Amino acid sequence: MGNYDALLVVSFGGPEKPDDVMPFLENVIRGRGIPRERLLEVEAHYQRFGGASPINQQCRDLIAAVEPTIDLPVYWGNRNWHPYLEDTLRRMASDGVRRAAAFVTSAYSSYSACRQYLDDIALARAAVEGAPEVVKLRHYFDHPGFVAAMADHTREALDRLPAGLRDSARLVFTAHSIPTSMAATAGPGGGAYEAQLRRAAALVTAEVRGDGEGEGAWDLVWQSRSGAPHIPWLEPDVCDHLLEVDAPAVVLVPIGFVSDHMEVVYDLDVEAAETAKKIGLPLVRATTAGTHPRFVSMVGELLAEPEPTGCAATCCPAPPRRRG
Repeated sequence: MGNYDALLVVSFGGPEKPDDVMPFLENVIRGRGIPRERLLEVEAHYQRFGGASPINQQCRDLIAAVEPTIDLPVYWGNRNWHPYLEDTLRRMASDGVRRAAAFVTSAYSSYSACRQYLDDIALARAAVEGAPEVVKLRHYFDHPGFVAAMADHTREALDRLPAGLRDSARLVFTAHSIPTSMAATAGPGGGAYEAQLRRAAALVTAEVRGDGEGEGAWDLVWQSRSGAPHIPWLEPDVCDHLLEVDAPAVVLVPIGFVSDHMEVVYDLDVEAAETAKKIGLPLVRATTAGTHPRFVSMVGELLAEPEPTGCAATCCPAPPRRRG
């Protein structure tokens, strides 16, 4: 497959036991000026679920599904928790890997969704003698495999509603909110994060409800804001939106995520579900792409494509860091 001799799955990482939670969160927020109160609040979310995020196990499941479909060894490295990228690249170098393709569990353009992963890979390579070259595979928000997986999961969610509500239920797509300044500089010309999410939502809606539905048939909202209150982030928040939506039922579709990690489980399955229950709004949530067969086969299809052109150094610049 291409000129690669390994596949490297790159993900965010997550804690797997209670004692992992605070060290993990401190890794995530380093240099970002997140208030301590917010850190403790998020820690409580993890502890509510036994101190474990589903994301690491979902990476293992994805790797187990992908391995039989490609003729390459598969490695796995995380940004914020074990197995760390640096440790994985050291093992790859020891195994004789010289050139690897990187599949990142983020489908979109922005600093946090793309550029930061490139920076992390570069830092890890610099720390490892003889580290392999790593080529990041392209964004796949509009790939038919991702779209088909999300469309199937959206149909399954609709089927969990009473029959009389399915046709009139509102599709509400959710993604991680980011600062508006980061959104404005996402991609080569800016605005790519929002534009790509809207494109993905429109493609999934067309698969589920037909080409004629258009953007008026769905909403794109945001979740998981973590920044200082005075810094503008993308809005509306999913829970605020549920209070205003004019529909007899809602299907939440976490289009911004490829696995059910803690922000999906807590922000949608707990907070959004509680908001909907309070106002008597029937609500179901579609699962993420996970190990859907079309999503799994997509990985091999990406490997078989021509090698992607690297991002310009000015693309998706890092946001200014708050000091002190």
